[in-house]
Amino acid sequence: MKSNLFKYKGIHPGIVLDRELKKRSIKQRPFALLIGEYPQTLNKITSGKRNIPVGLALKIEKTLQLAEGTISLLQTYYNIEKEKKKEMDAPDLSLIRNALFWDTDIERIDWTKQDRAVIERIFERGNDVEKNEITRFYGRAKVNNTLRAIKRKPMTLQRKSK
Repeated sequence: MKSNLFKYKGIHPGIVLDRELKKRSIKQRPFALLIGEYPQTLNKITSGKRNIPVGLALKIEKTLQLAEGTISLLQTYYNIEKEKKKEMDAPDLSLIRNALFWDTDIERIDWTKQDRAVIERIFERGNDVEKNEITRFYGRAKVNNTLRAIKRKPMTLQRKSK
């Protein structure tokens, strides 16, 4: 597996572990019990939904007779790739004022899931530089479609005070 380490670079180590177990015809549940781990935990790891802590990685490596640090290195490579993607999936924050997002941590915004709210806020309160950056990031068509949808949104009636 060590020779394949760079081949698996950036892939979740649990998926690689799943392949290794299948290749050796080892079932997940007995393997989990053998290394003293809950089968549900191992299942989440092999499906890529959970990271592998160093202690568990050492147990897996010892049991499967892998070179020490193999699983941990795969986890590190995966974390690096994940962080790179996160950086690519955000606009240039140096061009956007933090004050526009006073009610949230700008570093924790999910730019893909919260696109409508971001576009609305930037085009409501932002300057030309910020609008240009958001248009560059999302694309002119998405920004225009979002702004049109916002304009079509019906106004809510306010209650009259008594």
